[in-house]
Amino acid sequence: AAGYSGFELFEGNLVQYADREGELRGLMEELQLELVGVYSGANFIFPEILGEELYKIRRSAELAAQFGATHFVVGGGAVRASGTSDADYALLAHGLDRVADLATDLGLTPSFHPHLGTCAQKPEQIARVFDLTSIGFCPDTAHLDAAGGDSAELIRIFGDRIPYVHLKDYSAGEFLPLGEGQLDFDRIMS
Repeated sequence: AAGYSGFELFEGNLVQYADREGELRGLMEELQLELVGVYSGANFIFPEILGEELYKIRRSAELAAQFGATHFVVGGGAVRASGTSDADYALLAHGLDRVADLATDLGLTPSFHPHLGTCAQKPEQIARVFDLTSIGFCPDTAHLDAAGGDSAELIRIFGDRIPYVHLKDYSAGEFLPLGEGQLDFDRIMS
């Protein structure tokens, strides 16, 4: 009714339909919506659990492909209690490269979503990660601005890496529908 033709799901929501494929497909048909993307997250900076994180991501990416999604978006990069080290950026980039390979092998377009609360939320942190990986960039306008960045400027800088975008408005610590916050969407879109 709102005019959308597609939607994105969090991996946890998609996994609920792993054994109920007909139910989700029926709902998609009834609503005339297609699954466009799936979002997953992982810590990536802890080598001892990387295999487990990638197992979870592989399962989500396989389901995304099975349901016809074209995009696989991943966030991640935990922050250690002792702070973020140079090695953490390399570990994050390595994990992102593994996700990119996995998603590409399944016919999905992979991209990285810098997320609040991770070691890659501020502009300089995002740049460090992108210096170490070739994964695409899924800018989330609200997350980028909430972390002290300028989403329009980050989109300009990393525009050649963008296959997919999350548009949200933001104001005073709150994510909002488009047009209800302080973000300049004319500038962002241009």
